[in-house]
Amino acid sequence: MTGSSPIAPSTARLPDSLVSTEWLAANLGASGLRVFDTTCFLVPDPQTTLRAESGRSSYERAHIPGSAFLDITGDEFSDPAGRFRFTMPSPERLAEAFGAHGIGDDTAVVLYAADNPSWATRFWWMLQVAGHDNAAVLDGGLKKWTAEGRPVESGAERHPPATLTPDPRPHLVVGRDGVLEALAGGACVINALSPEQHRGEGVHYGRPGRIAGSVNVASRDLLDPSTNAFIPRGEIAAAMREAGALDAERVVPYCGGGIAASVTTFWLTRLGHRNVALYDNSLGEWVTDPDLPMQTG
Repeated sequence: MTGSSPIAPSTARLPDSLVSTEWLAANLGASGLRVFDTTCFLVPDPQTTLRAESGRSSYERAHIPGSAFLDITGDEFSDPAGRFRFTMPSPERLAEAFGAHGIGDDTAVVLYAADNPSWATRFWWMLQVAGHDNAAVLDGGLKKWTAEGRPVESGAERHPPATLTPDPRPHLVVGRDGVLEALAGGACVINALSPEQHRGEGVHYGRPGRIAGSVNVASRDLLDPSTNAFIPRGEIAAAMREAGALDAERVVPYCGGGIAASVTTFWLTRLGHRNVALYDNSLGEWVTDPDLPMQTG
């Protein structure tokens, strides 16, 4: 459930890892609660397939009152030394960056985006990697919030710095070697891209298709397009079960660059799976090595 009861200011605990617009409206301004817009836009580009553009200007035009902005396109939350776009920084660096934005050990965090919730789930996963569990995604994000006639404000806000003590969980992220080990060990490797991309049709990242042996549950199909909220939990569980993810001992989600796959990691965690690791650089890395197997069809 997403909950509707107000937060207890002294504890700043969230009712769930997915909260409703009703719950957030009732709790805006609560002590210890920090709300963040995480919007990024992927724009078609003939050179890079998709170009990432910061959502900061969109945030400054209209955002949920009191919310600040987290920018995945900057150096704080994407490793500047990484070879691939959006490479996740170390847990220690993440903790430092989150602390600089006002997230501390006792802070409750609600994350949302203007349209695609994968930006919010990516930041939720990065908080998990840093060791911070008290975070949630706003179901439906800004789209649902504004459709309900709830207030927005313009400008920018930044929360006072806080201290987030890192509790590193590097096992929540894998690279290409981790994917190869997962495939060899019978894990479920799951592609969060569209069915068309999974088959090798349309936009691709340098080589069409999917990681050989992987299955497909598209993150886009987990959303109700009329509200931008997630479809019912039971339907998501059924899709994951049909793909073999719920019965697998280990699951490794991937996509083009580790963003859409964070929706998969978010939901598998919500459904109780405790052995999930995101392939961080995903196909952006995989396709650069011609010896790594791909499949189409």
